[in-house]
Amino acid sequence: MRLTRYLKPPQVRLELETVMPEEKPEEWSESRFLWSVKSAILQELVGLLDASGKVSNPKRLFHDLENRERKATTGIGGGIAIPHVRTMQAKDFTICFARCTPGIYFNSLDGEPVHFFFGVVAPPYRDKLYLEVYKKVGQVFGTEDAREALFAAVDEHEVIRIVSAFDE
Repeated sequence: MRLTRYLKPPQVRLELETVMPEEKPEEWSESRFLWSVKSAILQELVGLLDASGKVSNPKRLFHDLENRERKATTGIGGGIAIPHVRTMQAKDFTICFARCTPGIYFNSLDGEPVHFFFGVVAPPYRDKLYLEVYKKVGQVFGTEDAREALFAAVDEHEVIRIVSAFDE
């Protein structure tokens, strides 16, 4: 199973549009403030996943991803987050990739900022593939070499080549 089978240039963003605000609004709790950043990132990822043509309802997919994230963080550490969900909003299995060069808060398990986001969605009946890809992304991109290559990528096609090169 090759990850690049599911990752095409419209599903890759070299730099997230979401940025960490300088300060939180006074009336907001820290939790609400940080969750607003997470939600904005998830919304961007939904847009990338929707570009695959394999999403039936982006708004519902966003809510499904958000609900999944509320259960436990998908920031696995090492600068990587893998927001994922099995949902009826996925017509078929698809993934996306987004980079945040400066890093951004995502409540990662190691407490460090996240630089690389791999969105993974699948219909409920694609359990085996869903779990294989989740595991593979964590293993492959948990290496320093892979992360350095992703930092250096200058366009969407290069990201896909890097994914292909490390996905052997």
